[in-house]
Amino acid sequence: MDNLRYEAADTLAHAAQLIAAESGDVRVLAGGTDVLVQMHSDMIEPDLIVDIKNIPEVRTIQQEDGGWRFGAAVPGLELMDHADFCAAWPGVMDGVKLIGSVQIRGRASVGGNLCNASPAADSVPPMIAASAMATVFGPNGSREVPVQDIAVGPGKTSLEKGEIVVSFSLPPRPAHSGDAYLRFTPRTEMDIAVVGVAVNLTLDDAGICTAARVVLGAVAARALLVQEAADALIGTSVDDAAIENMIQEVRAACRPIDDKRGTIEFRTKVAGVLAERATKIALERARGA
Repeated sequence: MDNLRYEAADTLAHAAQLIAAESGDVRVLAGGTDVLVQMHSDMIEPDLIVDIKNIPEVRTIQQEDGGWRFGAAVPGLELMDHADFCAAWPGVMDGVKLIGSVQIRGRASVGGNLCNASPAADSVPPMIAASAMATVFGPNGSREVPVQDIAVGPGKTSLEKGEIVVSFSLPPRPAHSGDAYLRFTPRTEMDIAVVGVAVNLTLDDAGICTAARVVLGAVAARALLVQEAADALIGTSVDDAAIENMIQEVRAACRPIDDKRGTIEFRTKVAGVLAERATKIALERARGA
């Protein structure tokens, strides 16, 4: 890293220009809680660091078209301190609150958590469950990308050369909607998920589920949106039979690995347990909404 350059961009165009012009390895600095650790551990040796924290678009939280938009570099603690956002998307906040320790959350962002592309990222499953869209900016302008399409594998994203994630938009919430995220870890914090499950659902006035999204983390190469699990809930009162059918679909979708943190069998079983618990929390929140 003797030739490492540091550049602080003040506009999106400036950031995209810096990244596109560099032929070597480029890393974007938002909170730095992943990039700096990886550098000090000699996991990466970037040629250029582009700091985007001074770009206004990546640091704002605002209501927009009945939904919400927040910048990719907004620290987790700022989201946690935003009462209206927390009330609108408690399941997303379930994930944000689990990113590292309170000190880490003072710097770490959802954008960094997503673009680090860890299959165990805690904020990613609930963001996918929320149907979040990422605004991506690069040399060819701006485009909207579903959050589930950003990470394509461990440490790999679909972003093109010169592109950065600017912000996230979450849609308006229908009445009687609720979401939740749960994970299993050996420790309560400063650990990564062995399994994570996010559920987002909407009920009609009669209590029948009209829409659902079920997302799994840490059981495949990237977070999985499991349509079959959602279909098991839609059209039902989310009773025990529907939840049991959903559990079976969740376990069938799991593609975990064996490692020192958990076996394939263990992760698959726990995914079903967490899916049941997260669904019941989301259901309770929807009934109270």
